Amino acid sequence: MDYKNKLVRFTPNRVWRTYTGGKILDQLEEKADPQDTHFPEDWIGSTTQAVNPDREEVIEGLSHALVGTKSQRFDTLLALDPDYFLGTQHHKAFGVNPMLLVKFLDSSVRLHFQAHPTAEFAREHLNSHHGKAEGYYILEVREDITEPYVYVGFQHPPSRSAFKQMIEQQDIAAIEACFEKIPVKPGDCLYIPGGSPHAIGEGILMVEIMEPSDWAVRFEFSKAGYTMPEEARFMKRDLDFCMNVFDFTQLSVADAIQTFYQQAKKIRQYSAQAFQESLIDDSVTDKFRVKKSTITGTIDKAEEDFYIAIVVRGECHIQIGDEVTHVQQFDRFFCPAGIKSLTISSIAGVEILECYPPSIT
Repeated sequence: MDYKNKLVRFTPNRVWRTYTGGKILDQLEEKADPQDTHFPEDWIGSTTQAVNPDREEVIEGLSHALVGTKSQRFDTLLALDPDYFLGTQHHKAFGVNPMLLVKFLDSSVRLHFQAHPTAEFAREHLNSHHGKAEGYYILEVREDITEPYVYVGFQHPPSRSAFKQMIEQQDIAAIEACFEKIPVKPGDCLYIPGGSPHAIGEGILMVEIMEPSDWAVRFEFSKAGYTMPEEARFMKRDLDFCMNVFDFTQLSVADAIQTFYQQAKKIRQYSAQAFQESLIDDSVTDKFRVKKSTITGTIDKAEEDFYIAIVVRGECHIQIGDEVTHVQQFDRFFCPAGIKSLTISSIAGVEILECYPPSIT
């Protein structure tokens, strides 16, 4: 396969989840009858296998990449030439692991209340190098949703014993009373560290960036007519074990906004009408980085690292050598570390979200 100096695209990679959504993703795939189902996510540039209850025999979550017209599983493609695709330093530090997982998430219902372990907890207790810190970039909100929100952090933290009892009894009203709605809108970016209890509200289309794992403590068991089996609730452990995952710090709504919302910082001026902003950087987390390029006109763009990109607004042409690729809103692609420079042209303007691996220190 001739993969040098070519943009890598991705085919749809829908993944079964315990909640419902995905109608907008169906529309993007131009399906004849778009609807909300148990396939509300599309995993982008994924080398991570999904962990789903009652579906252990199904291999899902691993992306397939398109180089020109040829399709290959993404992890297999990376293994052909990891120094080219991931960069020599990254390959030396992390092997053929991209060290991040990117998703489209399209919710029709509020997601389960859940929390994810930190990387430190995962290393000590789960025999894993990864926890599941997450970044959110809000793309769109469904028309019938007037007050989009997320729950994140305890605004009214319970005692450990009271919280355990709420979970055991599945007193969802009492659990929900531990939170207040944190408002979100398109263009917002949030960072959710491991340990933070949270739930994404209904009707939100977002890009989710995270450590490459599927660890989750789900302390709400039933959603959209599906009840999770016991082994899927507490990472195949028990509730007592998982109580140590939760951060019980009290955060007011204002505190939560201050803690979790990320302010864009301009870090590069490509031209008079083109610039790059940092949304999540090393000062926030050492797990991954997120940037956004806003471009009108034509610029040459060079990066030291590979990145997974999603066009969040507009369209453009991307030229590498003699190859020109047209991308438009919600298209996603992978730019290998070995591509030293590419040219982006957009007459009406384009915004490209760029998801990067951890910095090599």
